[in-house]
Amino acid sequence: MESNQQITRPLFGYRKFWAHRFGPAPFLPMSRAEMDTLGWDSCDIILVTGDAYIDHPSFGMALIGRLLEAQGFRVGILCQPDWNTAVDFKKLGKPNLFFGVTAGNMDSMVNRYTADRKIRSDDAYTPNGEPNKRPDRAVTVYAQRCREAFPGCNVIVGSIEASLRRIAHFDYWSDKVRRSVLPDSKADMLFFGNAERAIVELAHRVAKGEKISEIRDLPGTAFMVPSGWLPSDEWDALDSTSVDTPGPLIRHTDPYAMEADSRNAQNSRSTVADGVPTNAQPIRIVSRTERLAARRDRRAHTVIRLPSYEQVKDDPVLYAHASRTFHLESNPGNARALVQAHGERDVWLNPPPTPLTTEELDAVYELPYARRPHPSYGEAKIPAWEMIRFSVNIMRGCFGGCTFCSITEHEGRIIQSRSEDSVIREIEEMRDKTPGFTGIVSDLGGPTANMFHLKCKDEKIESACRRLSCVYPDICENMGTDHSKLISLYRKARSLKGVKKVLIGSGLRYDLAVRSPEYIKELVTHHVGGYLKIAPEHTEERPLSKMMKPGIGSYDRFKQLFDRFSREAGKEQYLIPYFIAAHPGTEDEDMLNLALWLKKNNFRLDQVQTFIPTPMAMATTMYHSERNPLRKVTRDSEQVGTVRNGRQRRLHKAFLRYHDPANWPLLREALKEMGRADLIGNGKKQLIPAWQPAGTGGASAASTGNVRRTGPVSRSTVQPRTRIRKK
Repeated sequence: MESNQQITRPLFGYRKFWAHRFGPAPFLPMSRAEMDTLGWDSCDIILVTGDAYIDHPSFGMALIGRLLEAQGFRVGILCQPDWNTAVDFKKLGKPNLFFGVTAGNMDSMVNRYTADRKIRSDDAYTPNGEPNKRPDRAVTVYAQRCREAFPGCNVIVGSIEASLRRIAHFDYWSDKVRRSVLPDSKADMLFFGNAERAIVELAHRVAKGEKISEIRDLPGTAFMVPSGWLPSDEWDALDSTSVDTPGPLIRHTDPYAMEADSRNAQNSRSTVADGVPTNAQPIRIVSRTERLAARRDRRAHTVIRLPSYEQVKDDPVLYAHASRTFHLESNPGNARALVQAHGERDVWLNPPPTPLTTEELDAVYELPYARRPHPSYGEAKIPAWEMIRFSVNIMRGCFGGCTFCSITEHEGRIIQSRSEDSVIREIEEMRDKTPGFTGIVSDLGGPTANMFHLKCKDEKIESACRRLSCVYPDICENMGTDHSKLISLYRKARSLKGVKKVLIGSGLRYDLAVRSPEYIKELVTHHVGGYLKIAPEHTEERPLSKMMKPGIGSYDRFKQLFDRFSREAGKEQYLIPYFIAAHPGTEDEDMLNLALWLKKNNFRLDQVQTFIPTPMAMATTMYHSERNPLRKVTRDSEQVGTVRNGRQRRLHKAFLRYHDPANWPLLREALKEMGRADLIGNGKKQLIPAWQPAGTGGASAASTGNVRRTGPVSRSTVQPRTRIRKK
């Protein structure tokens, strides 16, 4: 196995597969009839997804499919197949190379269930929003059906659902720790993070005749191996199966070893002739550069053994320890391989993939997408497509490290940005080719609106860094906060012919924005359509410290600049802040203080966001283990309070909707229990009135209301957000 520090081949530097002679397809085929029209007798790769097929780079399967097509492979797509039998999985025949399985742009469990574990009434990634078009834990189910359809066929899994389940993880919906998705799905390999490099390399190597079971050196992949397996004798293992400090595994002498070892040891001893050792070597001074290179090579040939699945499922403290160790090994520049036992076999995780360069990311986003849903859907409306139809993704990744969000675990902390020219070309293509374009660009963004081309000031520091966040508790002095490239992009985009307005719909990192008042002025003057989304998440330090979010003072500074520049532009504009209820580390008093802050600032939340423990997120670790993995985990380490029972979760939601009469009975009861009955009354400084309108109230009313998704598709890994209106 080669080092993860190896020089990475350019993404488009491979010799194309012979099938490139067919050229790009108008749409990747979803049926045999389409394959016949293209002149294909078979598919080299078949992608299986839980989403409808929209040929647009915001949708993962379209992006991966077009990328593999550009490498010369014939790629077919099976969308939302009937998972009750294997019939639909045979529609396109057996792939020559492999099946690639994904649940879709969203985790299937987050997609299907609310924070209260109730089935959602719609699915934004399905024609006409129809629900129940994908199974629970879709990756596992789809992979098993692929095996059933074609026994012996290669099957790989990837995307957000597989990525967040690559090791043993707490599953909120079954309230237990589940195994890695690898042994359950029986997949040959799992791809985590942005998988372009690994999947292109895999496809070419399998096409040349290599077996997937022999390909073990791809960063960003995971696979099952025999217990205790190491790639070669050059590798060492660190034992981190307990909360003690990790140390080298002791390799006991094999009692059945041949005598060759002892003979070699004897031959290696120095012999003396005339008082001088015959094998003596001259002393050589080792330079600092050589020492650092040796250290990097040692890390690249080291694997850390995490506590096993059997250990973490029964021991919350070991679960927290494994989570912390996992997150500390997330920087592609210094991450070591990880291994976790599952019964008699191990799950092996290679280090994360090397991020794409700007040139590579440009090329991926400029592949020949049709930029619309597959024609087979006719006039059906697909909500997720309508949401991003006139938006452009300009970057990926997030260095914020918010503990409740899964973007960092999936896409990583290193920002990958497109070039300004590439973004401009996509806007022009959208203007010219997308039906219904009226001149309004709905978003230029990504996971975060204003991290475009922000990065560490020193690549060496970046490659050595092991911080969990670049902006918490304060913005790192090595992190660039220059927004000039983003300002330039905004100006060029809105000056394009046919473009009337460019709005920013992605969430804004306001603690970064205040470092660039010029950016805020540009944004407020030209790119806010009356409302701007930002996410303080809370006002109180106790929960904020467990979220790794800045204090409310950063919000106040941003709001001052926002209001000032809005006045100067002669516009009446408002901020839309988002908040989370029932996050680990939150107490009833914290939610009460947040409710009082909302009332003081005249905010009324239409719908609320309740914390959902998504797999492998740090906040999920807190929820399950009641330990703080942001610090070293020991048996006596800091405990974190969690909100678990239904009444308290409803109460925390009710505090966010203090103005809803249906919540007043529950709030009155809680305020009395908290000794804050003084907040019940009709005064301006009181939270809720003492009277109750007829026909309102009751415990059931306090927990009603579906949560509507309002963020861009690129933020699909984050819990559904909140709608807010001013009084």
